[in-house]
Amino acid sequence: MNEIELKIIKEKALEDHIPIIMDDTLEVIDKILKETKPKAILEIGTAVGYSAMCFSRYLAEGGKIDTIEREHERVEEAKVNIQKVGVADKINILEGDAVEILPTLDKKYDVVFIDAAKGKYPFFLKESLRMLNKNGIIFADNILYKGYVMSDYNKHKQRTAVRNLREYIKEVTEDENCTTEILEVGDGLAISRF
Repeated sequence: MNEIELKIIKEKALEDHIPIIMDDTLEVIDKILKETKPKAILEIGTAVGYSAMCFSRYLAEGGKIDTIEREHERVEEAKVNIQKVGVADKINILEGDAVEILPTLDKKYDVVFIDAAKGKYPFFLKESLRMLNKNGIIFADNILYKGYVMSDYNKHKQRTAVRNLREYIKEVTEDENCTTEILEVGDGLAISRF
């Protein structure tokens, strides 16, 4: 893996205000992936491919990451980035809306990383659970959404996202088949182990 290229990609994404995984969130996930060595990871929300490239370090031998992105421009940029970093053999980009793509997948995954439209988190959870292997882990990034999720005040345009993020939290914390912890790293990270 070309770490220098990875660093350049990260800096460019930050300059261009492209939302990529925050360092402290990545640190937490890295630690878990290092321990679990997943064979198959599903990522919902590719952006420029930064998190998928970071996660690819911890894949088991022959492991793969499927990542979904709906914005064509981002898909093209991610393809170039993944090539530059030298991990194209480990990452498969699915272009399109996750809401349409997820129901068509019938693979099994050890880890799912949700980092896409906040208002769709409950749907992403339902689809992820269908494909999650036993002892699988689901990470949901930005779960506290700038503090709105835990606050009483929400601007009108955030209402749906906040309501659905709260629903996601409720589902994973009340599910008897899973243990969930919500960490205040980055913009909030929910870690659910099934």
